[in-house]
Amino acid sequence: MINQAELDSRYSTWLTAPHLPVDLHRELVQMKDNQQLLADAFGTSLSFGTAGMRGILGAGTNRMNIYTVRQATEGLAKMMETLPAAERERGVAISFDSRYHSCDFAHEAAGVLGAHGIKSFIFDDLRPTPELSFAVRHLHTYAGIMITASHNPKQYNGYKIYGPDGGQMPPQESDLMTSYVRQVADLFAIKTVSEPELRHKGLVQVIGEDVDVAYLDKIKTVNINHDLIRDVGKQLKFVYTPLHGTGKIITRRALNQAGFQNYDTVVAQTIADPEFPTTPFPNPEFAQTFDLAIQLGKQEAADVLIATDPDADRLGAAVRQPNGEYQLMTGNQIASVLLDYLLKAKQRLHDLPENGVVVKSIVSTELATAIADHYGVKMKNVLTGFKFIAEQIKNFETNHDHTFLFGFEESFGYLIKPFVRDKDAVQSTMLLAEVAAFYKQQQLTLYDGLNQLYQEYGYYREKTIAKDFPGLDGQATMSKLMSEFRATPIQNLNGQPVTALDDFKTGIRRTADGQKTKLDLPTSDVLKYWFADDTWLAIRPSGTEPKIKFYLGVKAPTEAEATERLTQYEAALQQQLPQA
Repeated sequence: MINQAELDSRYSTWLTAPHLPVDLHRELVQMKDNQQLLADAFGTSLSFGTAGMRGILGAGTNRMNIYTVRQATEGLAKMMETLPAAERERGVAISFDSRYHSCDFAHEAAGVLGAHGIKSFIFDDLRPTPELSFAVRHLHTYAGIMITASHNPKQYNGYKIYGPDGGQMPPQESDLMTSYVRQVADLFAIKTVSEPELRHKGLVQVIGEDVDVAYLDKIKTVNINHDLIRDVGKQLKFVYTPLHGTGKIITRRALNQAGFQNYDTVVAQTIADPEFPTTPFPNPEFAQTFDLAIQLGKQEAADVLIATDPDADRLGAAVRQPNGEYQLMTGNQIASVLLDYLLKAKQRLHDLPENGVVVKSIVSTELATAIADHYGVKMKNVLTGFKFIAEQIKNFETNHDHTFLFGFEESFGYLIKPFVRDKDAVQSTMLLAEVAAFYKQQQLTLYDGLNQLYQEYGYYREKTIAKDFPGLDGQATMSKLMSEFRATPIQNLNGQPVTALDDFKTGIRRTADGQKTKLDLPTSDVLKYWFADDTWLAIRPSGTEPKIKFYLGVKAPTEAEATERLTQYEAALQQQLPQA
């Protein structure tokens, strides 16, 4: 937290800055006598978390605006200037979503790169995050920039940076870039080049349909049983909604080319509207997000509803039950049915490699581990953030020791084919539709398929509890709480003793008998407890939001027991958490 004099200085610098956009100047004038707003806007600077830089739109160093976008891009440009000329000349791919100022921010980034003689390849219109990841690889650029706040509300926007492999920059590179960003003392002195000058100097190239066609060609490889799609895909009735975002651009084309044509779209949510008027929280893990899809689904008797978030990297689904109502599936449940189908199909086709590997985050379901074990496939756990899954894929390709088969996070992100190095809701839509057709052929639903997995492997239930810590002192409060958990570790919960504690900050696992082993993962402020009844609890501060997340996972012989156990653990955990 900066002192009052520094706060006043920052504010004055912004208020008197030349050529300040009218909307930012108006906001600065309005916040003049509001110390809380001033402190929140200027008391700190936006930083990079697990998924890049994300924040509320507005004026200030702690806000998303053209100046903080220029600052981030200046950091990237300065880092690229340290590279050999051949690397630097590969340029940067840039895409953006449907949010307020996304297109503006994308072109601002191109202008800053151009001032350093770095070429940009910028999409002609909004495109999904996974297609930006693909574009980096397809065009062989050195980096990629995606302007998006993913599934956050309309007040937010964000800035993701991708490396040469198409994955989000891992911590070491991200920290290096952040160091260059922090060296930019005067945000208003950053040089930019106008669009006409960029064109004249050949420092920008507009891309679009050329990359779409190449991406869609790769999407064809995601589906496995094309005969099944041809025979049953026409019978499968489903609803698709892009939630006012980028999925409208490419997902329907992908569905049509695969042979899925018996579907309806939620028309109101197929409009790329930055207000998100039909769903203020455009996150497919929230039930409210499916309200319009459910209405349309009931009218059309749709078997399944599919929603992709605004930048089309996350996918959610709901399945029609015998009573005509729709049951939402969790990210863990969707991942489990996708994984089981994928491995089963590959096994049937004798295409399951001996060195196959699945990668998931440490806070995702252990049902996936049981499924992988059944098929003789290795499970690799990584820290939260899809960049770590992409990092593993890169290692597999470098070392030639494993074949990547599937990657996922419980937060509704999945990757089937590594021609993209981030979660890809377009790929996931293709495979989920095929899995739904597979069960349709047996007069079953996706949810029936999930219950078959529970009957075979046990009933797994997971829940995420988030505690918010807003304001400038939020980060300090979160750090203090994490320190307290380390100073006084949980010994038992719900009457069950802790059998092991993984502390990813120290990189050590401690078991109940006092043994210590080293964890084979990067350092991170995360704790994961294991209990005697196979329950686990993970605690981690969010990388993009002011909140601490508590992840619970249980397993039991029956659905009723699993539900009861999860309820009991949640109640016991709530008693140990600070009350608001």
